[in-house]
Amino acid sequence: MSREFDVIVYGASGFTGRLVAEYMGKTYGTSVPWAMAGRSEAKLAEVRELIGVSTDIPLVTADAGNEESLRDMVKRASCICTTVGPYQLFGSELVRLCAEEGTHYVDLSGEPGWMHEMIAAHDETARTSGARIVHSCGFDSIPFDLGVYFLQKASIGQTGAPMNRIRGRVRAMNGEFSGGTAASLGATMAALKTNPGLLKVLANPFSLANGFQGPEQPSDAKPYEDDAIGSWVAPFIMAPINTKNVHRSNALLNHLYGEDFQYDEMMVTGPGEQGAAAASMVASSNPLEGDDVPKPGEGPSKESREAGHYDVLFVGTNANGNRMEATVTGDMDPGYGSTSKMIAESALCIVQDCTDLPGGVYTPAPAMGEKLIERLVANAGLTFNLGA
Repeated sequence: MSREFDVIVYGASGFTGRLVAEYMGKTYGTSVPWAMAGRSEAKLAEVRELIGVSTDIPLVTADAGNEESLRDMVKRASCICTTVGPYQLFGSELVRLCAEEGTHYVDLSGEPGWMHEMIAAHDETARTSGARIVHSCGFDSIPFDLGVYFLQKASIGQTGAPMNRIRGRVRAMNGEFSGGTAASLGATMAALKTNPGLLKVLANPFSLANGFQGPEQPSDAKPYEDDAIGSWVAPFIMAPINTKNVHRSNALLNHLYGEDFQYDEMMVTGPGEQGAAAASMVASSNPLEGDDVPKPGEGPSKESREAGHYDVLFVGTNANGNRMEATVTGDMDPGYGSTSKMIAESALCIVQDCTDLPGGVYTPAPAMGEKLIERLVANAGLTFNLGA
C-alpha cells in the first residue's frame, strides 16, 4: 500500500486525540509520515502549536457527518487512528470507508454492541480489500488482551499446552476513566431502549467470537474471597468488554487458548475484613457516574496523567495442577496517558510491522501479538513480565 501518510490521527483537536498527536510528535517527529485530522483546520492548527508539534505535520479536514470528506481522508492514509467517539454515534461510516478503501484502522472502542455490528457488516469487505480493522487499542483492551496472550504463549512454550483458566486481577489502577468511556456507556444504554436485542450481545461473553459458544464462564458479578491470590476481589467495570475481546482473540487464533478456556476479571481489594469492606464498596459504586466524570473533550492535567499507573496480574491454572503468573503494568493513568500511547503504537505497528497480516476485523492480540508487545515495552511505558 502506497499512501501519502502512514497514519492520520483523526480527532486530533479533541482531548484524547491531542494526546495521541502530542505523543506522535514527541516520539516520532517528522521521521514518520503522519497528519492530524479533524473538523476545523483552524482548531487543528491551534492544537498543533499548543502541543509543540512541527508545522511540517500536515492538517487534514474531515467531518464524521460528511462522507466525501471522510473518504478523501481515508484514501490518503495507510491507517486511520481515530479517537472520535462514541463510535456507535460517530464511527460506523469511517469503518465502512476504511474497509472499502483498503485502509487500516485502529480505535479505542469499548462498545461491544457496535463492534458486533461492525464485524458482521464489514469483516468480509475488509478481507477482500486488505484493510486491517482493529478495535479496542487503548486501556480497553490492550493490557488485558495482550496480557492473556503473553501468558498463554509462555505456558505453551514451557508446558506444551495453554492454561484453560486465567484470572485477570487488577491490583492497582491510579487514574481516571475517560469521558469518552462514560459517553460510550451512555450511548449503549440509549441504544438498548430502541434495540432490546442488543442485550443478548452485551450479556454473552462469546458475542464477538464469530459464532463460537464456549463453556460457562466464572461469575464476576459479586465480591468474593479469591483463594487463588489470597485476597478479596470486586467486579471490574471494564470486564464486560475485555472478556469479549479475549474470547474473540482466542477464536481468531484458532482457539490457541483451547475451546474450554475460561477467563474473568476482577479488582483486587486486599485480604481480611478490610478487603471485604473495600470489595463491597467497589461493587456498590460506579466510577462512570457522577459529577466528577470528565465529559468528552475533557480530561485530567498533565501532572495527574503522569502520576497515574496500573498493575494487572494474570493467574493461569489448568486441570493438571499447573500454575503460571504474568504481570502487565503501565506508567501513566490508564484512560488518557497510557491509552494515547497504546493507540499510537498500534497504528504504527499495523502499518510497519504487520505487512503480511490479511485484511479483516481484529482484536489486538491476533493482529499484532508479540510485535505490539515489543513496541509497547520499548516506547510506551508498559511492562510484560512472567511472575507476580
